[in-house]
Formats: sequence, structure tokens, C-alpha cells
Amino acid sequence: MSTTIEYAGVESEDLFSFWPRHNEAIQQRLESKHAWLEERHHPEAQHDRAEDALEHQMTLNIGPQHPATHGVLRCVVKLDGELIEKCVLDIGYLHRGIEKLAESKTYQEFMPYTDRMDYLAPYANNVAWCLAVEKLAGIEVPERAQWIRMIMCELARISSHLLWLGVGLMDAGAVSVFLWTFQGREDLYNIFDEMTGARFTVSHSRIGGLASDISPRALDLIRDFVDRYPAIVQGWRKFLNRNRIWIGRNEGVGVVTAEEAIALGLTGPNLRGSGVPYDIRRFEPYLKYDEVDFTIPLRTEGDCLARYHVRMEEMLESLKIIEQCLDRLPEGPIRADDAKQAYPTKDEVYYSMEGLIHDFMYTDTGVAPPKGAAAYHAIESPKGELGFYLESDGTGNPWRARINAPSYTNLQGLEWMMEGHPVADIVVLIGSIDPVMGEADK
Repeated sequence: MSTTIEYAGVESEDLFSFWPRHNEAIQQRLESKHAWLEERHHPEAQHDRAEDALEHQMTLNIGPQHPATHGVLRCVVKLDGELIEKCVLDIGYLHRGIEKLAESKTYQEFMPYTDRMDYLAPYANNVAWCLAVEKLAGIEVPERAQWIRMIMCELARISSHLLWLGVGLMDAGAVSVFLWTFQGREDLYNIFDEMTGARFTVSHSRIGGLASDISPRALDLIRDFVDRYPAIVQGWRKFLNRNRIWIGRNEGVGVVTAEEAIALGLTGPNLRGSGVPYDIRRFEPYLKYDEVDFTIPLRTEGDCLARYHVRMEEMLESLKIIEQCLDRLPEGPIRADDAKQAYPTKDEVYYSMEGLIHDFMYTDTGVAPPKGAAAYHAIESPKGELGFYLESDGTGNPWRARINAPSYTNLQGLEWMMEGHPVADIVVLIGSIDPVMGEADK
């Protein structure tokens, strides 16, 4: 397979000359913001504002109950008229101590908790946790299980992006698109239901493999979805890319340069929307991503519109990946054949005393990685780099568990984006970052 990296929408030889008219407008907006910030922080300007603070300045809370904050996010903004002079984000309203919970559970017991992190893409969270534990314990997963995990992770990516698109457009006043995208999520829920027995919090991946194999009906539903949805997504793009209200609300708003994106710790589509071509699936491949062909969507403008384009193109790339996985899906087992590394099959549990004992022991203790072992593994979740760091003390519970959550790191850039913008841009900026507080409040 060629190691040449391609980027959707941009010629790789000339990354930063894409869309010259738009880039010029972005540069002007960025220079204006930097000039505004420099003026506001000048000592003389601060002295002038202090003399007349009550007339022009106001501190306002956006959230944590506001529906446009995508969860319990509190944005404390200091306004100078209609402009945001300073923004401070306050998180923790959904805090559940999930990292400490992980340390009190067996490795398999923690699986349902991962569903409740980025609850818009539960399957991706399941796989990220399993890969970290399997790396820590040295467990080899059968190929069929790896291909199925890829299929379901990409379906989870599309599901997450559909909600981002629908809710983001509803925040901007386009209710129809919200209904269209939720029809797509309903199609995906039918697939998850057939595949896992649950529509939302699936808990289907298992350490060492999967809970169950993919059924013929699930394969039919997935193929039907893959066949239909490229045209549907392209139809949405054709509609939205010419919508003056949508373009006007996003173009030049929340500009972050490549250097700023790296300094702020942005990840995922937010990072690639600023021109940084980093995707873990390509640069640190896991599962079978090094055996499929796909491009990395990239934009260099760094504004909300660029982040929109990246996610729209990512959905199309995910459909291509799923199609390749279906064509290359091998026969074989779906979990490791080792009683100390994976659950036995239900047939073994129901009709074999040894299988029943192994099932009991695995539920009670589970995987016990070597004492002193430590591992970090990350995946490219719909929102960026989702990683788990684990340390083992030789028992069935992790001695230390830490989560590198993309929503948490992406929120670091939101304060910078808001400053200098009108208060009306807040809902668009939050939507463009696409945070989920379930994984931000660790």
C-alpha cells in the first residue's frame, strides 16, 4: 500500500493555497481579532474602561442549563457591548469520577461506563478501552473481530457527526436538517440494535474480541446504509454549501491557525480544520486501518465553516472504509481462545461445566495483566484522540486509569475562539467544537 498521504479537498503539493478568496477573508478577520485583543489589553484602554465600566461591560452566564451548550457547559463571558472581551469555561457539572470508578472495577466491568463517556459514539469508546487493556495484557484479537470493530467504529463516527450536524444547524435556526439527520441516526440505531441487542449504549466489544458475531441481517442493513447514504450526504452538502445564512454564520468565525491549534491542544476535525493533517488511523494505525484506503479530510481556513467541511467529508470517507471492510471481512472466531483472556462462548457456558467455571471466574476477576505493566492506547474517535492510560498491579482491577478525552482538550480552544466575537456567535462556536460533557467531566 502506498504511504503517500492524500487529503480530501486540498492538493497535497500546495496545502495552503486552497480557496484564495476565502483565505484572504480569514486572514483579514484574524488580523482584526489580534488587533482588537492587543487594543483591549493595552494599559490605557483598560484604564478608560475602568472609568466607565457599568455603562458598557457586563458578565453573562451561558449555561450550564442552556440547550445550545451541548450539555452542562457553563460559559462565563465578559461583554463589552455585544463583543466578548473575555470567556472562562466552567466544567464539572456532570462529574462522576469515572477514572476512579475504573480503578474499582474489573477491566470488563468498566465497559458499560465507557458507553456513558462520549455517549454519541459508544462503540468507539468500547473499542478504545478494549485496545488499551489488550495492549496492557498482551492479548491477540482474531482478525474477524478487528474488521467488525472497524465497521462499527466508523458507523459510530457517522452517527456522531449526524448529531453534530443536526444540532449545530438547529442552533442556527435550520430545524429541517435536524429532522433529516435524526432519520439517519434512526437507521444507524436499527443497525446497532440488530448487531448488539441495544440501540444506544451498546457495550458490545469485549476484551479479547466481541460479545457476538455479526448477523446476516446486520450485514444487509449495513450494506443498504452504505449504498444509500453517499447520495444523501452529498444532497445535504449541495443544500448547505449554497445557504447564505449558514455560510454567513460560519465563515470567518472562530478562526484558529495551525500553530494556534497545536498550542491550544485541539484534536480531531477541529485540528484538521486548521490545516494540521493528523489522524491516528493513518499515523499510528490500529485494528486494520493500515490495510484500507481512505483520505484525510483537511481544510486550512481554521474557521467554523472549515470544521463543517471536514466533518461532512469524514462521513463520506467512513462510508468508503465500511465498504472495504465488508468486502474483506474474513471468516473465523470473534474472540481469543483463552479462558484467562476472554469470555467463553455461550454454548460452552450452557453445556460445559468448565465453560461455566471459566465464565464465573472471568466475571469475578477477569484479565490480570502482569504487575508493573503500563500501557497507553489511543484511537481516532469522532471528536479526536481518545486514549486510555493504564497501570497494573497484577490484579483484575487497574491500579491506575487515566483518560485522554478529546472533548476536554478541544474545550481549551473555545475560550480563545470566543474572545473578540459577538455574543450571537457563541452557539455556533460551541457547535463547531462539538463537545460532549460526559467525557470532558472525568
